[in-house]
Amino acid sequence: MASMEQKILKALRSHQVQGLSKKTLAKAVGLKKKQKERFVSTIDELLSQDKLLERADRLFPVEGQRMAYATITRVSGTFGFARPEGAEQDVFIPGRMLMGSMPGDRVLLRISADSGELEKGEVFRIVEQSHQPFAGTLQVEGGVYTVLPDHSMRWPLPVVRGGVMNARPGDKVLAEIATRGERHSEHTARVITTFGSALSAASCSLAVLAELGVPTQFPDEVKEQARAIGASAGIHPKEIAARLDLREEVIFTIDSADSKDLDDAISLKKLPGGWELGVHIADVSHYVTPNSPLDQEAFQRGTSVYYADSVIPMLPPELSNGICSLNPGEDRLAFSCFVTLDSSGVMTAYRFRKSVIRSRVKGVYSELNALLDGSEDPALQEKYADIHEMLLEMQGLAQLLIRNRQAAGKLELESIEGKIILDEAGEPIDVYPRERGFCERLIEEFMLLANEAAATFATEHKLPFVYRVHDNPSPDKLEELYEVLARLGVSFRKPNATALSKGLADILKRVEGTKYAGVIGVLTLRSMAKAKYSHQNTGHFGLSLKNYAHFTSPIRRYPDLAVHRILSAALSPMKKENLVRHYTAFAARSAEHSFQRELVAVNAERGCEACYKASYMGRFIGQEFEGVVSGCTGHGAYVQLPNTCEGLVKLADFPPGDWGFDGQIAIVNAVGKGRIQLGDTVKVKVLSVNVSAGQIDFALVK
Repeated sequence: MASMEQKILKALRSHQVQGLSKKTLAKAVGLKKKQKERFVSTIDELLSQDKLLERADRLFPVEGQRMAYATITRVSGTFGFARPEGAEQDVFIPGRMLMGSMPGDRVLLRISADSGELEKGEVFRIVEQSHQPFAGTLQVEGGVYTVLPDHSMRWPLPVVRGGVMNARPGDKVLAEIATRGERHSEHTARVITTFGSALSAASCSLAVLAELGVPTQFPDEVKEQARAIGASAGIHPKEIAARLDLREEVIFTIDSADSKDLDDAISLKKLPGGWELGVHIADVSHYVTPNSPLDQEAFQRGTSVYYADSVIPMLPPELSNGICSLNPGEDRLAFSCFVTLDSSGVMTAYRFRKSVIRSRVKGVYSELNALLDGSEDPALQEKYADIHEMLLEMQGLAQLLIRNRQAAGKLELESIEGKIILDEAGEPIDVYPRERGFCERLIEEFMLLANEAAATFATEHKLPFVYRVHDNPSPDKLEELYEVLARLGVSFRKPNATALSKGLADILKRVEGTKYAGVIGVLTLRSMAKAKYSHQNTGHFGLSLKNYAHFTSPIRRYPDLAVHRILSAALSPMKKENLVRHYTAFAARSAEHSFQRELVAVNAERGCEACYKASYMGRFIGQEFEGVVSGCTGHGAYVQLPNTCEGLVKLADFPPGDWGFDGQIAIVNAVGKGRIQLGDTVKVKVLSVNVSAGQIDFALVK
């Protein structure tokens, strides 16, 4: 005779999707009055054993279900996303299935079949509530204060009594959930910080940083240590004596005119059969010692954050702009990588040395590009007289390196960045594409060589290390890319799996100069795996390199600082077994944490710049512009203007018709003529902007 447990589970197995209420379940098992107590206790026991789940007064069997613990990553007005533990992709959750969960909550999900690109899920239980704050705008109506979140929800949340602090209506604020309901609309909030007017891009950017947990101030003990280091007079003679003295060599930096954290310098010697390239990097690890306040803070930050004309540095200015910055005419400690190349531009040898350098000049990209293209004036000729001959030699080498990398299949996937110009009041007065001349490519090629040498050294010596890795794209993602290319009418040959990087590079080369170039570059980038840091060397697909690491920016990236620390130990008398024991866990911890902080920094930079771009476009309400369709979705088409500002044309703002997304590349009118697809040039009118949320709305112009 079947037990009560068996009867319950059997009845629920045939109702896995909808579940059963206890009342209906009782009928399904033929419950008798005298069995009621055992029925209730059995259900409680099955729930405690995670054999049953309860949601909205309905019971579901765990057996036969795809269940997973996950973290809510994003909540929008009508949907959300969660990342299952150990997974690399989010699960899509319809709004009615979120159970009021918020970003950062740990939840138990039931995952169903694929829904488009993402799997679909529903929240069964909030296992652990997050107290992650959210940014929004304080509003008041009829004496009732509410906070309208920027992204989390589409409706305002009532503010609990006494929860306004000193914020005023219209202020950009950081808030937290005060009380929770079973639905998002039942939550209440309280203000924890105010940043000023929600119409100010600067205020909104501060809120973006706070929401993502990017610290804008250094702790007192970190500032004290930085001041002490910055105040130390010069470099001790014993330190200079222990290093390779390169102060009389022709060494210089190349960076943007407004850069203050100069962490890389270069030199070049012509050899009978090739060249010796010197890449000299600020020796930050000399000043930032393990487990010091500076080191702990740098580790937590992981990276500097750059947006508009602002920087949130990883290290205090006394180091980032001071003693560690390779300023011209000043003695600086460096970690030098010397790469020997043959006449074909192939690396044949490398060596690393601790050094002391004195940069001859701060090279500025725009000025050196003028020197190379012959448009310089006499003042520039005089400024760069000491390095002009070397620069020309570097130009020839860089051209050779670029050709070699293109032949090897390096993917050219750089997106166009916008440069935001602010007035004295901090308001955006211009936005335009950031120029990228030859000297930018030159520096990139030289840094790639040094980074490759560092990773090769670590691999050959079997060191614990922090590598920069990039996995091959998944076959499914590639098929999606090929299908889109075919629908766009791009003729191409499917790359061979053994030469995939080269094949994709050929496709990008084929569309170069066409209207699809930018769009296909973005689509190709989206088909790629995300580059990340790892203590295991799996190679870098995008660069077509077996060995790659980040060695060249220790002022602004913690992985580079970690790499310097390990390489310094490898060059010291430390025994190999001691080095491995000391740095193995450190390398793994640094890689994982640095990758997470990199993701935060990328989101922060995008969020802040979106606020400034929305603010800038606010002065053009009602004006018309030409742009390129950069994305199509179920809620409309994204259009990017030549100045890099991007806005959304909502389906409701299309011309009259029955417009809908075709699922891949276009918005199509079902009842008449009309089709807008990726890469099309369209004319749009600026309808509105939301500086607080970093959003720009366009309407199509007939």
